Amino acid sequence: MQTKKTYTLQEATKKLEHYCAYQERCHKEVVQKLTDMYMIPEAIDVIVVHLIQHNFLNEERFAKTFVRGKFKIKAWGRRRLAFELKQKDVSKVNINQALATISNEEYIEYFSSLADKKVNSIKESNSFKKKKKFIDYFLYRGWESHLVYEKANELIK
Repeated sequence: MQTKKTYTLQEATKKLEHYCAYQERCHKEVVQKLTDMYMIPEAIDVIVVHLIQHNFLNEERFAKTFVRGKFKIKAWGRRRLAFELKQKDVSKVNINQALATISNEEYIEYFSSLADKKVNSIKESNSFKKKKKFIDYFLYRGWESHLVYEKANELIK
């Protein structure tokens, strides 16, 4: 039978420093990782405080990095970004600050270029089906419905 590995406070702290240095993490991910390592709640609190004090863990920085990455790479809209950050227990203040890093001009411009690409990639002759595929694609990715419907009506006749 496999015995579970136990960690001293120093070992766990070092391990989590590397975990946070590798990529931005939210508090929830760090606590989950420590729980998976069978650390007791008091030790988890000590380690999380250490990580915050030594700037390994910063929720504001995490939120901004998360928003930037998912917006650029996965083409998520503001609604999906806010939802995903809420799932990670990021505070409302940090969510709003992170979303504010995307200017309205950049947001609309990016949406328009994505919409143009998407409309050309949908191989559907029936305009109603084409419009539905277009709308579903963008709503799933969290783009605001008024933007999506306006663009669908503009691009698909």
